[in-house]
Amino acid sequence: MATQLAPEAPFTYRTSPTANEAFEEWLAANPQAAPHHTHKWDVSRSDIYVEDRWGPIFAEMRAQAPINKVIGSPYGDYWNIATHKAIQHVESLPELFSSSWQHGGITIGDPPEDIDPAKLAERQLPMFIAMDRPEHTGQRRTVAPAFTPGEIVRMEAEIRQRTGEVLDSLPWGEKFDWVDKVSIELTTGMLAILFGFPWKDRRLLTFWSDWAGDVELTLAQDLADTRFGLLQEMAHYFSRLWMERMGKAPSPDLISMMIHSPAMSKMSPQEFMGNLVLLIVGGNDTTRNTMSGIVHALDQFPDQRALLEGDPSLIPNAVQECLRFVTPLAHMRRTCTADNELFGQQIKAGDKVVMWYLSANRDETVFENPDKLIVDRPNARRHLAFGHGIHRCVGARLAELQLRVLLEEMHERGMRVRVAGEVKRVRANFVHGFRKLEVVLEKR
Repeated sequence: MATQLAPEAPFTYRTSPTANEAFEEWLAANPQAAPHHTHKWDVSRSDIYVEDRWGPIFAEMRAQAPINKVIGSPYGDYWNIATHKAIQHVESLPELFSSSWQHGGITIGDPPEDIDPAKLAERQLPMFIAMDRPEHTGQRRTVAPAFTPGEIVRMEAEIRQRTGEVLDSLPWGEKFDWVDKVSIELTTGMLAILFGFPWKDRRLLTFWSDWAGDVELTLAQDLADTRFGLLQEMAHYFSRLWMERMGKAPSPDLISMMIHSPAMSKMSPQEFMGNLVLLIVGGNDTTRNTMSGIVHALDQFPDQRALLEGDPSLIPNAVQECLRFVTPLAHMRRTCTADNELFGQQIKAGDKVVMWYLSANRDETVFENPDKLIVDRPNARRHLAFGHGIHRCVGARLAELQLRVLLEEMHERGMRVRVAGEVKRVRANFVHGFRKLEVVLEKR
């Protein structure tokens, strides 16, 4: 079991450099190694996301070839799936379009072709989102009780209290970084509660999440050892928590749920690490980036902000619309297990299929005027920001609750957030969001 990773000696956990700092430094030192994208629809390129110019590329794709193949990208050959209908179709056929780590997993990146097989076996991290049935079913059922409607109701008062405390700590009329002071603080706090993680060390969860979730790091082979070493530190910390809770009565935290689960109590070290990555990235990056994306979008569309300020009953629907508009995870990958035809295209066994949620959530055939935030949009709930089918985000209800409470508590305080400084987006093709968002608070 992964708990064997935990030694008794004192241990210091690294907190720097951040994944972004390390990758930017690597790019500057190795300009010749920067990835080259030559295909006009190779949307694996991270520059279009950090520069926020991805929209027209996907719009052209949806209009001309919503299912198309990119040859020779830095991530290898892959199929783009760009429309809402096609993505739902692929997600509805999990046996034909596999999520399994054994076939390549859920992100566009692949291990280096020249990697030593022993090292590959050590560093592959199985997790239940990257498993097919029946393994996926048992492990998902283990953690699902943490996100039932009853649990969501139980957690609301605590989430509301914490959200209020964070908002009340913010300066009015003074520039600050919303990502750091609000989005990261609220999501790491929520993760700490879910795991029963020591509060003083909660920022480690963000640090590990960024190192685990940045797909671009797979292009920088010089950083592979650093990344794996940091994930081992993550596993080391959680192994200590596991050992502390073994033999104790079941409790609502995720670690206890794993300990008392037949499907997860005897995980290998790699599987333990993989599921930690899944739960940390899934619980951190998605909500964190939507919390930032909401205030940026409302500032971008002041008419919609005014509508929401005048009618707080729109907040639950506005949460769905913001999830659609922001789409905090840009893609998920599947691997085809048998030759088949997909809306007129011949997909071969072994082909990599990449579902672009960003594009589906701007699909003109589903969402009228999709590039505009519309807080009372009647079909906002049709968004695919949480995926579809058996792999739909297990924590979706909790994310919706956190976002709703944030908007409600902001409204309660008459808080209007104005973008007033640097806006720095994530340089990534998987996680879609903000590194920095300088704002000023005003009374509405």
